[in-house]
Amino acid sequence: MISGTGIDIIEISRIKNAVLRWKDSFLKRIFTENEINYSQAKKFSYQHLAARFAAKEAVLKAIGDSSIHQINLREVEVLNDKSGKPFIRLSGEAKKIKEKKKISDIIISMSHTHKLAVANAILIKNDK
Repeated sequence: MISGTGIDIIEISRIKNAVLRWKDSFLKRIFTENEINYSQAKKFSYQHLAARFAAKEAVLKAIGDSSIHQINLREVEVLNDKSGKPFIRLSGEAKKIKEKKKISDIIISMSHTHKLAVANAILIKNDK
């Protein structure tokens, strides 16, 4: 059963400007080491960082209540499986909230152009 949906869109230039201005302090406050390494290995790294930022925000919007204020964005990690499909791994408070709400899966979809990145998250609740 769908428990929540969230969507986010961001201008890639916002992420690029934040990285250029605050460098590692911005990156390490928002992204995990895995996300940084994955994105920086890509030709258009800012697009990949922006898509991951949008995915994190989409997950928070899908949760949709005041508990999101307890979550650090690094606790919502965007990874890719062997085929390249993105998936979400939660840790810390985000993982506790997932367990409390009986969320069994998070479906994530991301896309980007030269200027914008967008992500959609769907939370699936375990009926048991």
